[in-house]
Order: sequence, then structure tokens, then C-alpha cells
Amino acid sequence: MNQPAPLKLDLACGTAKKPGFFGVDISAGAHADFVCDLRTAPWPWADASVAEINCAHFFEHLDAAQRVTFMDECWRILVPGGKLVVTVPHARSDGAVQDPTHEWPPLVEQSFLYFDREARARLAFAETRVKADFQVQIGIAFQDEWVQRPQAERMFALRHFYNVALEITAFMTKRG
Repeated sequence: MNQPAPLKLDLACGTAKKPGFFGVDISAGAHADFVCDLRTAPWPWADASVAEINCAHFFEHLDAAQRVTFMDECWRILVPGGKLVVTVPHARSDGAVQDPTHEWPPLVEQSFLYFDREARARLAFAETRVKADFQVQIGIAFQDEWVQRPQAERMFALRHFYNVALEITAFMTKRG
């Protein structure tokens, strides 16, 4: 008996749909397999029906409330242990502020900890309506001239200078 392949979504895929993924975008002109407005919920996928989600350069276009809804919907539709990868411009890069359609606030590594229940408890967020609970790991894409420098030097520069990092990629695994 053939089992269907686990569903993998590339959300807001635009014209750069990730190979092997089912593309979703608001624009019919994109390379999407399905047209959907991801700013509103509920999304059309069933609870725990998706194995993996990719989302590159869309999350920063959502306002604060939409970001929470987006993460809660990703969490809802992912299977336990499912993977979510979100890539955004780093807040201290020109890429974060050059596009007038990016929403406030720009994103830093700690922005994604809001979607980790353990981190929310550890950081004592007083009130939260977030349902999502992801284990979060962060990757940073550095400008070429910083890639080969020692980690301590890169991290100092990341905290004190602009345009050291280009992007943040949050690698998130659904708990629960």
C-alpha cells in the first residue's frame, strides 16, 4: 500500500517555491499551488496535518497580532515534532528597514522565543495569548566579510554594529 507523502508547505512562496513543497501564496501570479491569504485564520489545513513548513521573507510583513496568529496556525497544523523554518531580515540590517511594507518591530533572534512556552516562562512574559510552543534554534547569515572571523568577534559585532548580519533563520520544532 502506498502512503501519501507527508504534506510540506512553502508559505508565501512567491516565485521561489522550495522544491518538494506545496506552494501557498496570496497571489495567483506566484508559483503557488494554492492561493490563500495567510494573514487570516483559520487556515484550510486540518490540525496536525502538515509535516514541514518553510516561510522565507513573509513573516516580517505581518503586524504584531498577525505574527501571533501566523505562529499559532503553524503550530496547529503541524504534526507533533513537525518542523517550521522561518527566514527574515535581521533587525540590524538595511534589509529590515529598506522595504516600507515591513511591519514594526523588526525581528531579532529573541523575537522567536515568544513562541517557545519554556522561554516565555523563563523570561516571565506577564500576559500572553500565544498557543504555539516550539523548540527554537536560531541561525544567522552574516555578511561575507564577517563569515570567517572568530565567533566571539562576530557576536560582538552583531550586538554593536549594523549590517553585520543579513538574515535570521528560526528552526522551530513543534512540541506537544
